[in-house]
Amino acid sequence: MSSGKINVSVENIFPLIKKFLYSDHEIFLRELVSNATDATLKLKHLTSIGEAKVEYGHPTIEVKIDKENKKLHIIDQGIGMTAEEVEKYINQVAFSGAEEFLDKYKDSAKDTGIIGHFGLGFYSAFMVADKVEIITKSYKDEPAAYWTCDGSPEFTMEPADKKDRGTEIVLHIAEDSVEFLEESRIRELLQKYNKFMPIPIKFGTKQQALPKPDDAPEDYKTEYETVDNIINNPTPAWTKQPSELTAEDYKSFYHELYPMQFEEPLFNIHLNVDHPFNLTGILYFPKLAKDMQIQRDKIQLYQNQVFVTDNVEGIVPEFLTMLKGVIDSPDIPLNVSRSYLQADGNVKKISNYITRKVADKLKSLFTENREDFEAKWNDIKIVLEYGMLSEPKFYEKAGAFTLYPTVDDQYFTLDELKEKVKDTQTDKDGKLVLLYAGNKDAQHSFIDAAKAKGYEVLLLDSPLVPHLIQKLEADNEKLVFTRVDADHIDNLIKKEDTAISKLSDEEKEKLKTAIEGVVPAATYTVQLEALDSSAAPFMITQPEFMRRMKEMSQMGGGGMYGMGNFPDMYNLVVNTNSDLATNILSIEDAGHRDQMVKQALDLAKLSQNLLKGEELTDFVRRSFEMMQ
Repeated sequence: MSSGKINVSVENIFPLIKKFLYSDHEIFLRELVSNATDATLKLKHLTSIGEAKVEYGHPTIEVKIDKENKKLHIIDQGIGMTAEEVEKYINQVAFSGAEEFLDKYKDSAKDTGIIGHFGLGFYSAFMVADKVEIITKSYKDEPAAYWTCDGSPEFTMEPADKKDRGTEIVLHIAEDSVEFLEESRIRELLQKYNKFMPIPIKFGTKQQALPKPDDAPEDYKTEYETVDNIINNPTPAWTKQPSELTAEDYKSFYHELYPMQFEEPLFNIHLNVDHPFNLTGILYFPKLAKDMQIQRDKIQLYQNQVFVTDNVEGIVPEFLTMLKGVIDSPDIPLNVSRSYLQADGNVKKISNYITRKVADKLKSLFTENREDFEAKWNDIKIVLEYGMLSEPKFYEKAGAFTLYPTVDDQYFTLDELKEKVKDTQTDKDGKLVLLYAGNKDAQHSFIDAAKAKGYEVLLLDSPLVPHLIQKLEADNEKLVFTRVDADHIDNLIKKEDTAISKLSDEEKEKLKTAIEGVVPAATYTVQLEALDSSAAPFMITQPEFMRRMKEMSQMGGGGMYGMGNFPDMYNLVVNTNSDLATNILSIEDAGHRDQMVKQALDLAKLSQNLLKGEELTDFVRRSFEMMQ
């Protein structure tokens, strides 16, 4: 037997490991199972090149609880270590950077980036154990070794009688960590971190039904056998080539990732690149609501099939964090810290690659089956619109497949739309005016008036529309988007400079004074317009600029400061060529005239869904009274 001190200049590193990493102490199991996996994969490589003259076989990793003796075992059938290798890799290398570690992390006690950074993965065991044993036998023909340490720099090592190749780590669980002796807790951690590890992980046994014999009697009772409980899927879908997978395989894997998700994904994007970095993965487009209150952090990040985090901010472009799926890259360390992501050039390349790959996939889906793409548009548009606003590289490509639906359920790209409406919707100043509605029902009368003129009306109802059309207008000269209820249709796409009113200037002034005496000036600006006699007598419109700035301010990231809380302002457009305008002028009784104006205003408000509560009650009562 030999004993000695671990090669570290700090007198007692173990309490510091606990202190610095306590907030994330569950990752000890991830680290130890990852080490066991590495040892097994190294053996596989050595046997494949003929360097290890042993049979690789079908190795597993076993995690075993001994609750009575307060022990947790992690056992592998991998490459193993000689006594000399234990001395090198456990006693020396692991702490070669200890002083640098202490200096770097003394002010960031919660930063878990130190695990693995200085070879400390194995020593994460001391976050939950007050004593750790290693029993290991190398694939080489050398004696097995036994190493133990009680959480101080002191260790002992002696020969062991282990006959089988591989390593067994025994953790004597500390009193403050007895949760890790519970089967449910260990199962939870294995499924969280090691669900897709490339080596089968055994955790206990289970009963498996035997096949029913062909000659079984009618009263045959199912027989069971005890088999190893393999808790992981060593060959998940993302580790395979797309050519090996069917549409059903992708859906099946989606439900393996999200067992409680009952809706099918709309489509998937398979990522696979090996230069200038390594990256594989599968991203799924789920059905998304129209609002922005979308649950994020559903993409899981893995490193060589080891779960790292479901916070992929910085790796995946922000607009794609609304998707689901898996990304696996050996170029991202197990412990992703924000400072690492900000500094690492590879991460930015990965983000750019994912952006490009998603854009290319969307383009191919659009090209290959446009009808299906259009059918899915409303479920994916939030992601695409967000991407156009937040990622310049995505915006450059998105014009080829971003759709603009009409109120009649037709879909156009922007270029198609411009070509279709250029002859009818270009105003007298040469501007192409694209009309849109946010709500088909609420803006029905305005849509109807526009369609009567032969105009196309788009249905743009996502919360990002104000920001998006602002960007499109800035990037497309002489193109404007105008909501269909922003003014009378003749004013939205102005074809002529002058219009003739049948009222004199004096009559118009008298009419305006009469209306302003009834209409609240704080909310409405009265505008007299000489429109077609068949047009509505009173119309309420909301100026495009004011409404858009207000919506952008409410959404954040745009608009004028404070406009989100600015009160709603409307225009009351009065058609001076209508019979109602003439009738109001002819009424001598001021009370009767005011009642007519009030009734007309309420009818205009009703058409815009602005008449509610007490005002609606008063309108209904007044209407009945006027009919008597």
